[in-house]
Amino acid sequence: MGVSTFIVIVLYVLYFSVLITLGYISYKMPGFLKGKSQKNPEEDEDIRNTSLNYCYAGMLLMIVGILVNTYILVKGTPLESHMMEWLNIVIRLMHITFGIAWIGASFYFVFLENALNRTEDVRDELAGNLWAVHGGGFYYLEKYKIAPKTIPKHLHWFKYEAYFTWLSGFCLLFVVYYFNASALLIDKNVLDISATQGILIGVGSFIVAWLIYDVMCKSSLIKNQLAFALVGFAFLIGFAFFYCHVFSARAAYIHFGAMIGSLMVANVFFVIIPGQKEMVRCAKLGIPLDPSLGKKALARSLHNNYFTLPVLFVMVSNHFPSTFGSEYPWLILAIISLGAAGVKHYLNLKEKKQLNVWILPVSVVILLAACFITAPSTNPYECKKEVSITEVQAIVQKRCIQCHSSNPTDDVYKTAPNGVKYDAPEDIFKKKDLIMQRVVITKTMPQNNKTNITEEERNTIRCWIEQGASLK
Repeated sequence: MGVSTFIVIVLYVLYFSVLITLGYISYKMPGFLKGKSQKNPEEDEDIRNTSLNYCYAGMLLMIVGILVNTYILVKGTPLESHMMEWLNIVIRLMHITFGIAWIGASFYFVFLENALNRTEDVRDELAGNLWAVHGGGFYYLEKYKIAPKTIPKHLHWFKYEAYFTWLSGFCLLFVVYYFNASALLIDKNVLDISATQGILIGVGSFIVAWLIYDVMCKSSLIKNQLAFALVGFAFLIGFAFFYCHVFSARAAYIHFGAMIGSLMVANVFFVIIPGQKEMVRCAKLGIPLDPSLGKKALARSLHNNYFTLPVLFVMVSNHFPSTFGSEYPWLILAIISLGAAGVKHYLNLKEKKQLNVWILPVSVVILLAACFITAPSTNPYECKKEVSITEVQAIVQKRCIQCHSSNPTDDVYKTAPNGVKYDAPEDIFKKKDLIMQRVVITKTMPQNNKTNITEEERNTIRCWIEQGASLK
């Protein structure tokens, strides 16, 4: 047994031991602390919740340690790509689940704010109320202008959905793009930088974006909604342009979404939750509350609401190469972001019963513009001769088989991506539509043109498909 293997085994024992211990402590914690202080049961509950949070954080760190240990153990073996694929699946599922919870809460509370009854039978202490029916029951909700006279013992906070969405998304960014930076993050045809430089630029850009955005929100610009929206849109598209001139187009889109997601979670962590905690503190102590805290938190929540649809588009964009594979990918990103935000603005106004008939049609036209701009040419290349499957297979063997085969030889992909294999002519025929979209029209395959496929070879494949994709 080598020294490195021995260290890995020792770390496994350590991680699992701590994980089991913390799990046992978290299980016993509620009963152990319950009723310890009869004078202040609320303090007991705060201590218990804080202790549980530390336990859960420790357990999460141990799980991360186990995963890192496992990666070290399988690195360089066929199990490496298998592990990365399953990490991708698990983290992506977590990211989607937490994202649905966060975005759903955002949509619901903005709807609630917009739809409140503020005039009929509203008590002086209330800002509004709302009757609703859902899931076989009736609900009655009230919003206070400031705070109730007595703060309820059990108060639900909407924050962990945001935190875990961002954490899982950040982990996914590492698993998919940063661990395979040379293959998916860096496109040397765009900018010749190292993987380390690319990762530092990506992470650093999120911090820079937050600093700029936060300054904008604290400036006098925030008082003019239209001016703030225009400057904010220019700021976002500036980052989209930057990303598309640093990373591969697909990675640029993901970083644009990750940047907006980072702004959203920073709004929650630095502005919304601190404001809410101050509201609760002032209400408990019976001291006046600074009304600007609520206004600032509401403004940031509204920003997050408009950010959601562009972020959702980015989350699915890697499945649609006609967007990031465009000649001007940043422009397509700008158009779709603007159109999606316009649709959300229409829905927000509709909830307020402030119907504006032109916003939705204009937003739809903007979105259709992206479809029009990305449409392929109807006659880009003249086929002067009949192309055989033999010629196409020779191109595939030279440019594609390194990854898309039963036994890939690529330095990153040890199994065929998405199970797509081109070992036989029949395999090529079955995927001819996918090949047309990815290889010929959008030119997003091979990934970052790693195998240096030529325009002539792409056009040869086009001709074979347009001539009927014969296997003879």
